[in-house]
Amino acid sequence: MMQKRLIAGLVLATVILLALSGYLVLRWAQSPVASGLPKPPSKIVTIPDGSTFQQVAGMLKSEQLIRSRWAFLLLGRSHDSDRKVRPGEYELDGGMSPQDILSKLLAGRVVLHPVTIPEGYNLAQIAEVLAGQQVTDAKEFSKLVRDRTFIATLGIEADSLEGYLFPETYSFPRQAKARDVIKAMVDGLHRVWSADLQEQAARMKLSLHQVLTLASVIEKETGSKEERELIAAVFHNRLRKKIPLQSDPTVIYGLPAFDGNIHKRDLSVMSPYNTYRVQGLPPGPIASPGAHSLRAALFPAQASYLYFVSRNDGTHQFSSTLAEHNLAVEKYQKQPFRKRARGSLVTHGA
Repeated sequence: MMQKRLIAGLVLATVILLALSGYLVLRWAQSPVASGLPKPPSKIVTIPDGSTFQQVAGMLKSEQLIRSRWAFLLLGRSHDSDRKVRPGEYELDGGMSPQDILSKLLAGRVVLHPVTIPEGYNLAQIAEVLAGQQVTDAKEFSKLVRDRTFIATLGIEADSLEGYLFPETYSFPRQAKARDVIKAMVDGLHRVWSADLQEQAARMKLSLHQVLTLASVIEKETGSKEERELIAAVFHNRLRKKIPLQSDPTVIYGLPAFDGNIHKRDLSVMSPYNTYRVQGLPPGPIASPGAHSLRAALFPAQASYLYFVSRNDGTHQFSSTLAEHNLAVEKYQKQPFRKRARGSLVTHGA
């Protein structure tokens, strides 16, 4: 009897010892790998799309972010985590417990990168920026921004999203879905399309599409915030008097190829964007206008100007009559050209 009690006691002690050992091992495995360091260095871990939870655990172990692969798998099973980890870049460090790491992966708290879309960029240029910063696939982006079915899901009636992707700085993860990136940029436009702008557009009997079209031309005509209301006044005056806009940027947009210089022959090209031949606004925006150009399109300066010409310093000379405009062209364009030509002849003669 005594012997049986002794054996039972030894078995119980062994079970307790094993349970305690298992608990301590599991607790050790679920503790941060760098719990003793005040500020462990962070690492960027990229989880590819389609990765299994087993593969994720292997990556974390190889990066020395967890102590035990099997313990992390066990933790994952308790959360039914297989196939729930979202792909992307994650910033992790050895001071995080496996539970903290798992929570971050399941929540999809990926690293976000600032991406700036400059004012006046067109769809092709925006696609190039996004692809260059590995935000999304350029082909998928370019396809969707011209997909009328997809565009309709955004509440927009247009052949493309030219002009509808608001230019500003966004925070995007790497390899984001093109539709998510596009939606964020359209949402950016809706944020600045404020009630006062909508009310003014209604008073002027202009649709959002028409406002974006005019604003995009203003955006491409000048980089000076101070001049945008004056440029807008010129175009509004011309539209009211039924004078063609005669805007070079619209002509350039409609050309199949552009070598960097606009030629006289380009002004006679048959294109709905050739505002030397077509009266009124072009059929759609030619770029993404910024907030200043949007406001200028709806609140132009009170001026009688019908013409403007570049002063070759980033600003323009505005005129109300053709005679004034011709004098300005002579002063700011023709005379400097003749001086450059004479200087070139002297240089070659020397």
